[in-house]
This record gives sequence, structure tokens and C-alpha cells, in this order.
Amino acid sequence: MKLIKFILVGFVFGIVLTKSEAVSWYRIYEMFQFQSFHMYGIIMVAVLTGVIGIQIIKKYQLKDSTGTPICIADKESSTTRYVLGGIIFGLGWALAGSCPGPIFILIGAGFTSVIIVFLGAMIGTFLYGVLKDKLPH
Repeated sequence: MKLIKFILVGFVFGIVLTKSEAVSWYRIYEMFQFQSFHMYGIIMVAVLTGVIGIQIIKKYQLKDSTGTPICIADKESSTTRYVLGGIIFGLGWALAGSCPGPIFILIGAGFTSVIIVFLGAMIGTFLYGVLKDKLPH
């Protein structure tokens, strides 16, 4: 029963992404072709919400569910890693037509071809875990 809140948040997240058409391959295609503002608007709202949330956490020194203070470490100032990571992520997103968030939503909606994308994400995660110590960080 402790996990029910996370399951409910996942359902709400899935409904919001579906209703906003953020899981639509066509919307993602439009975004990468610079034909529509729709996805950029969704991304900007998500970034703005995250920035506001982080500022609230820092200002009020909020604690997690166990009472431990939430400590958000500063990011390293390495531009190369973020540019390369963004390019790899964007290429995968454009080629697959889905970023990691909607993968489970699309599988649940019956788009079984997305299982290939899911397997690719799992293989990529595994390979990163294997090669992590050999990569520049």
C-alpha cells in the first residue's frame, strides 16, 4: 500500500501526456521539423514547473517523506557532456519517435512496436552501466 501514491501519480502522468498529445509520434515529428510550437510549449511548461519546484524546495528547505532534508547538488560546469548527451538523446528521440517517458504509456495503449524502443532503452542503459567507468565524466 505504500507504493499506491506512486502508481496513482504514474496514472495521472500517463493521462496528462496522452491528453496533451505528447505521446503522439506525429507531434514529435512536427517538433523536429519545426512545424509546430505544441511540443516546445509542453517542454517549456515542464521546465518552468521544475524550476519553480526546485526554488520552493530550496527556499523552504523541504524534507522528503522520511523527514530527511532534500539536498540538490549543483551540477558540474561541463558544457561538452550536456551538449553530447543532448544530441544523443535528441537523435534517439527523433529516430524512435518517443522519449523514455511515454514508452510505457504507448505500450499500455496497445502500440506493441514500442516494445522494440523499450528494449533499446534497456540495452542502452545496461551498456552505459557497463561502460560508465570508462567514459569521461
